[in-house]
Amino acid sequence: MKLIKQSYEILTMSDHPLEKIELAGRTCYKSENKITSDSSFKFAKMLKDRNHHAMLEFGWMMVRFITNRGVTHELVRHRLCSFAQESTRYVKYDGDMEFIEPVWWSSSTNDQKYHFEQALLDDEMRYKCLLNEGWRPEQAREVLPNALKTEIVVGANLREWMHIFKLRCSTKAHPQMRALMSPLRDEMKEKVTVLFD
Repeated sequence: MKLIKQSYEILTMSDHPLEKIELAGRTCYKSENKITSDSSFKFAKMLKDRNHHAMLEFGWMMVRFITNRGVTHELVRHRLCSFAQESTRYVKYDGDMEFIEPVWWSSSTNDQKYHFEQALLDDEMRYKCLLNEGWRPEQAREVLPNALKTEIVVGANLREWMHIFKLRCSTKAHPQMRALMSPLRDEMKEKVTVLFD
């Protein structure tokens, strides 16, 4: 059993997303002749300020998250995204299983850490026993906990990412989700400041 930290990686993002947003948005106003080398920031800000967010859908980003299955159950509720997730039905976990360290781990007592680790070791042992007794991975997975490490690739337009960050970086969001999404939001603030400020 291995306990690992969750993480993310931006796999791809629209090249020059503000320029693409401006090109699409100016069609609405028939003002393509006003496009200059530095007009996209101001135009995107105007769209955002006027809540004309439909044009923000012309920017796109795809991110790989390594997190636990509980977090991914929340992520897939964002129906406007595209998802590709590691399948517990087809992946056979017959080596050391990986589990995600809770973000509150450092403030946990030694007893709490012990009981958490023992539960994971027990789940891992029972899963492997079921495999050894002839169950297929899709059957043995029934004993796996939410803490199981999984990978999920999420693709969405920038408007949807704004929505995701609004919900998932909130103080009301689950701490594990907030800890995963807040650094990504901060990185997007640097990359596309006008949309994620």
